[in-house]
Amino acid sequence: MTFTLHHEADQLSDLIQRYRSQVDYLAIRLESSEGSDILLRGDKIETLSEGMAIGGQVRVCHRGGWGFASFNRLDTLVARIEEAIAAAKLVGNEETLLAPVDPIQTVCTLPLTGSDPRAISLAQKKTLCQHYGDVLRSADPKIATLSVRYGDITQRTLLVTSEGTLIEQSWADMEMRFAATARQGELVQTGRETVGSRSRFEDLTQLDDQVLGAAQRAVAALSLPPVKGGTYTVVIDPILTGLFVHEAFGHLSEADMAYENPDLLETMSLGRRFGPEDLQIFDGAAIAGHRGSYFYDDEGVAATNTQLIQDGVLVGRLHSRETAGKLGETATGNARCLNYHYPPIVRMTNTWIERGKTPVKDLFSGIQEGVYARNWLGGMTNGEMFTFTAGEAWMIRNGELAEPVRDVTLSGNAFQTLADIEGMGDDFYWDESGGCGKGGQSGLAVGCGGPSLRIRDVVVGGEAEEE
Repeated sequence: MTFTLHHEADQLSDLIQRYRSQVDYLAIRLESSEGSDILLRGDKIETLSEGMAIGGQVRVCHRGGWGFASFNRLDTLVARIEEAIAAAKLVGNEETLLAPVDPIQTVCTLPLTGSDPRAISLAQKKTLCQHYGDVLRSADPKIATLSVRYGDITQRTLLVTSEGTLIEQSWADMEMRFAATARQGELVQTGRETVGSRSRFEDLTQLDDQVLGAAQRAVAALSLPPVKGGTYTVVIDPILTGLFVHEAFGHLSEADMAYENPDLLETMSLGRRFGPEDLQIFDGAAIAGHRGSYFYDDEGVAATNTQLIQDGVLVGRLHSRETAGKLGETATGNARCLNYHYPPIVRMTNTWIERGKTPVKDLFSGIQEGVYARNWLGGMTNGEMFTFTAGEAWMIRNGELAEPVRDVTLSGNAFQTLADIEGMGDDFYWDESGGCGKGGQSGLAVGCGGPSLRIRDVVVGGEAEEE
């Protein structure tokens, strides 16, 4: 079941014309979605569902104040428009500042390169989850618990605005998450993997080695010594680089964080140096084939690729039309919403550090004692401070990989860590496992990537040194 776009577009345009003179800006967005959700825990399927949703949202701006309403029935749309207008007029007492954009009328679909998830039966998806559960279980008898989660969603949207924009977009997104926990006595270790795609269902069907690796890492960690806590020169792999640039730096580049926080806005002053001269950081949805890619954001702004750091200097940030208008900058096409229940807010898309020129093996040269960290297990950020847990790690001794260690957490200040980058590898990897959370909207698909990095003076948590 979907809405009939040609008919609904005419209806929405008529309503826009009726109410546009009452406010500074009016947008109506309709959405149709369908998807699957499966959760295997242990040997039991706990969730097995398919669903469809149809709804929409109204956004109104008047004298700088916003009104928002969501709905599931088109026959209530007039009431929702009037509610949103009333709310905007209740709070609006300034000037509406929205960065200008050209109105667009278009229909666009992110192309699939293989099977559409809607063409795969729920039974086949269930069998795939059970297969991966068997793979995790086969790693070792020490695997105590495991989980496999499958999800897909196909969304189709129609956006109509008072400025003349009318955009129909559609895309499909798929993701699988794997976790295996190994136990030996009181010691517990976990391995995780996540794989996502906006290209084809087949991207989720040939993952045995990757899934088995998660369980094997958990088992292997049971017999490893914990790292000795301290400050080290650290080499991280591209997956951790992607996590770092997204979590520790990318969120600080979202302009709503800055214009609402004068201290952060001063810290994130354009033209300020944050890293070495060869450091380049970007975010953009205009590159094709990644989970954060699209043609237009949820305000109808064309996707761009925005350089955030150029030659180590901050040169850009990510914007909605409102944040760009308030800061006198250009909208970047980064206003996104998870679904029609939420208004668009400034969100990353695909965020990456550009490939460096140093051969990866040379990143280890000259390190007398350090840590090499790969993959991710978890993490958290608080403003500019971050803590990440590596999926696996080794000590570096005299420029060479030495013994593997466990319980490696990397902590620091994002700005200081950027300044402490000593080398960037000539490798690069795109991680499509991201599901970003912000403002109550969790699970928004993003991509992140980068090269291996060498960073000095990283605080590595672990077992305390004996005195």
